[in-house]
Amino acid sequence: MANIEIRNVSKGYGGRAVLSNLSLELNDGECFTLLGPSGCGKTVLTRLIAGFEAPDAGTILIGGNIVADAATGDSLPTDKRGLGMVFQDYAVWPHMTVFDNIAYPLKIAGIDAEALKRRTLESIEMVGLKNLEERLPSQLSGGQQQRVALARALVHEPGILLLDEPLNNLDANLREEMRFEIKALQQKLGVTILYVTHDQEIALGIADRIAIMDADGRIRQIGTPEEVYEKSVDDYVFRFLGIANLLPVRRRNDDLFLGDTGEAWTGETPATTGDRFTAGFRPSDVILAREGEGLPGIIRRASFLGAQIDYLIDIAGTLIRATLPSHEGVARDLMFVENDPCRIHLASVQWFPGDIVVTNRV
Repeated sequence: MANIEIRNVSKGYGGRAVLSNLSLELNDGECFTLLGPSGCGKTVLTRLIAGFEAPDAGTILIGGNIVADAATGDSLPTDKRGLGMVFQDYAVWPHMTVFDNIAYPLKIAGIDAEALKRRTLESIEMVGLKNLEERLPSQLSGGQQQRVALARALVHEPGILLLDEPLNNLDANLREEMRFEIKALQQKLGVTILYVTHDQEIALGIADRIAIMDADGRIRQIGTPEEVYEKSVDDYVFRFLGIANLLPVRRRNDDLFLGDTGEAWTGETPATTGDRFTAGFRPSDVILAREGEGLPGIIRRASFLGAQIDYLIDIAGTLIRATLPSHEGVARDLMFVENDPCRIHLASVQWFPGDIVVTNRV
């Protein structure tokens, strides 16, 4: 088994706590993404799992075996934990060929020459670098160098692969390509992956499950990409994942209104009691019309982005974003321009109790 258990782990530096009493479990064979803002402790947790650092408190287990225990001071060396790791900065040796870079872990482990060559060539082919084994890193693109780092992490057949922001230095097209390839490799090899990132798109696209961390190093929600996106446990998670629209809603005499205005709320109603709510929804949840029923709005910005149109809309003093496919905008006469009036309906709403500070007011 290649599952990972983090039990009540804490870590700090210079009197400042980075992780406090954190617990987490990764299942054998899953791709688990740790998603959070820069500085929240994602990389620290990865280094603790890898054995580069020791926890101040708590226990870490891999495959049911304790690899780090703060109470006893025991810590299994990194090379004994059955891990592969890929960093943001490729970390390939510039004086070694592709073959030698990838074969290095096997050479250190004392693997015989025949097996070393076979496994290295298999790894080279697996990441799409066949016939490039004699090139130096300076002769490779950034994406190819990252493939070298990935093959080197996989060549000794680890049960767990730790990926710490491995695609940050690639351009958008390469990031997308490598994201799909990493997922395909994980499914083919059955390796357990912990993928650390602050990139929401990569996290949602690659993960079987996601843990959302806040700036204080706390885990706010764990779930599938669909669960955390469509059923966020709080407004922090909702706002962190993608573009979030927030509208204040008030209940007065059993009727709902937009904030403190006299504009009636026409969407679905919150299931809980109370007088103050915030309606959360995505740009894709906005259904636009030129007239009729629905919330009244004014188009403040219209941006044609090729395949889709992005609108900034003033709803009772609060700005929201709406998107729709360009072909739909043309077919339904929804090609608005600045200062056009419109009406909106909402396909889906996530309700949050109380007032959430909305900074996108007119």
